[in-house]
Amino acid sequence: MNKIINFQETHAAAKAAQHDIPNGVEAQGFSPAKRLLFKRALALVAMLAVMLFFAACSSEPRTVSAAPETVRDVQLLTAQRATVPDWLEAVGTLQAAQTSQLASQIMGNVVEMRVKEGDRVKRGEVLAVLEDAQPQAGVQRARAAENAAQQEIAAGDSDNTLAEATFKRYQDLYNKKSVSPQEFDEIKARRQAAAARSQLARAGLAQAQAALAQAQTTLGYTRVRAPFDGVVTEKRADPGTLASPGMPLLVVEDQRRFRLEASVDEGDIHLIQLGQAVPVALDSVPGKQFSGHVAQILPAADPASRSFVVKIELPADARLRSGLFGRAHIPRGHRQAILLPRSAVLDRGQLQGIYVVGQDRVATLRYITLGKAQDEQVEVLSGLQGGERVVAAPGDREMVGKRVESN
Repeated sequence: MNKIINFQETHAAAKAAQHDIPNGVEAQGFSPAKRLLFKRALALVAMLAVMLFFAACSSEPRTVSAAPETVRDVQLLTAQRATVPDWLEAVGTLQAAQTSQLASQIMGNVVEMRVKEGDRVKRGEVLAVLEDAQPQAGVQRARAAENAAQQEIAAGDSDNTLAEATFKRYQDLYNKKSVSPQEFDEIKARRQAAAARSQLARAGLAQAQAALAQAQTTLGYTRVRAPFDGVVTEKRADPGTLASPGMPLLVVEDQRRFRLEASVDEGDIHLIQLGQAVPVALDSVPGKQFSGHVAQILPAADPASRSFVVKIELPADARLRSGLFGRAHIPRGHRQAILLPRSAVLDRGQLQGIYVVGQDRVATLRYITLGKAQDEQVEVLSGLQGGERVVAAPGDREMVGKRVESN
């Protein structure tokens, strides 16, 4: 605006000078020819002033936007919603179907540990040995008591036989009136006492035998044996450790069968039934899906999380181990979702993005949130709308701000 005003002022001043100066010339008595030459000179000066003004204006810098770079032969796709299966993902931990913590049943020092973690064991195999001096002494005392009881039985039987024979002789004499009734009653009482002592001796023998069996059982507790065929997964004691009743020494698992113990919310438990086929994926075995079935549903929910524990039995596989993280996929219908090929997604650190092409054919980088992967496609949870165009396979090319021409 200031430049326009200056130009107008300059042009007006030149015209004023063109009219005023000739009047002064005429007043000084110049001839007509000289006045004409003087007017032409003034006109030339005015024209030079205008040209200098425009030259000064044109010398200022101008900003010119460059055309965006064009990238050709790019494959584009249009994001569309599709109907996909809806799965309930229940996460859990893999556990052996049969696990046993082998604990000591008596007080004693651990003398020997015959296994270590990873060893395979057979049912009945001795895995650990405890000190057995006291149990051995108990067995010897019980055997001595048994022998004494047997001697008591022999003595009682002998007395009982003598009393029985004496009773029969006195009974004949009593029938012949050769002995008094008092003498016969005394013999009869001795006979009954001898029979009672014989029975008491037999009861003492039974008691001694029971004590011997108990002592032998206690002695057997000094040998910790495998309850079934399996693998030792934990060893919690070493030789010299003082074992007490209930103290775990070893953990043995039957690794022929494993179960995924998954948690299912109370609102989704109706989707699961006993015997139902459930696919299971393990992070430790990528790309592999195990065909499991529901073996057990615990009847009570956890009051803290309001969820049920569902045990899904898996087929035998050498790659299965206790403690692995697993996901069970339980079908619950269908839903709408936007799917893209995995090749369209760019990894930027921990973020994922895509190139979106607008109406002006210029590509922009947009970060998105991904969901579950299905084969070679991945679900887009947010950041993309249906109908938008996306670069199908950008690879390592940088396309931000570039014009895209599809093939």
